[in-house]
Amino acid sequence: MAISTYYPPVSFHFRVEFQGIPGLKTQDAFFQEVTGLSRELKTEPIKSGGENRFTQMVPAGASYSPLTLKRGVFLDSGILGWVNDAILDFDIKPVTVIVTLLNDKHEPLQSYKCVNAWPQKWSVADFNAQESRILVETMELFYQYFTIIK
Repeated sequence: MAISTYYPPVSFHFRVEFQGIPGLKTQDAFFQEVTGLSRELKTEPIKSGGENRFTQMVPAGASYSPLTLKRGVFLDSGILGWVNDAILDFDIKPVTVIVTLLNDKHEPLQSYKCVNAWPQKWSVADFNAQESRILVETMELFYQYFTIIK
């Protein structure tokens, strides 16, 4: 009987897709870090009727962390126009963002589909003449929920 060996996937091989933003360029999919793919069940305390010693916790709905994307600054970026429209002009256009984990053949292993995402925050790293590093921009996106696609 042959024993199958399983190796967990690496976290550095992924891609990010924005669905619903016209005029995106190839570089708009390049990110060095994605965080915030987490969800939790919020709870709400309820006092028991006539019993003051105990508090019951009941489920109150799911909560999702903001999706944070980091990459080297691109001076010509379609995503930045979408971010500026939302933050500067209050023209919010929710889109679907898909983060896909890839295997060694660049094939999808698993995807995380973030529904109705829109920019909440944009920042650029500090300028520092004493360091030699790439200038990084960070985008923080709010989204309603995500689903896992296998």
